[in-house]
Amino acid sequence: MAKQQRVVVLLRGVNVGRAKRISMADFSQILTDLGATDIRTVLNSGNAVCTTDLKPTALAAAVSAEIEERLGFSSDVIIRSGNQLAAVLESNPLGSVATDASRHLVMFLGDAPTAANIGALQAIDLGPEQWVLDGEELHTWLPNGVADSQLIKALNKGVLAVSWTGRNWSTVQKLHELI
Repeated sequence: MAKQQRVVVLLRGVNVGRAKRISMADFSQILTDLGATDIRTVLNSGNAVCTTDLKPTALAAAVSAEIEERLGFSSDVIIRSGNQLAAVLESNPLGSVATDASRHLVMFLGDAPTAANIGALQAIDLGPEQWVLDGEELHTWLPNGVADSQLIKALNKGVLAVSWTGRNWSTVQKLHELI
């Protein structure tokens, strides 16, 4: 039997508008059915902390498959361990400039982007927006908000060619508290 660990499970693009709706009760049930315990959801945007003996890649694949089977839509699923989440908070490379937690986002990447994809992002004029890639996390500062962000538009167009989901700094802190 694999060692149990506390993990954060992040869904991409759920409960934003009318498409891709999932209740946190359904999300919790999916995790329970996959053997997870001590499940806590945070907000209504696809965040959960749980204990599991599944490896992160296996848990992500299983959650994604269950969402598709039960709810009829796909969602990227990103998993981070407690240690990985703690490292995100410790690193905080934009902490000296990010003065509003709602505009300070961490993009959790499914894989590390290639050098070519990083170069493509570097070539985009983002105005006052800033970003720092730290492993598989893209720390971002969006001083004018998310809605008109050039960085978010570039990510949505696939500039990094990896799956990702973003959480604001306050949510990252809340998730860490539950680990």
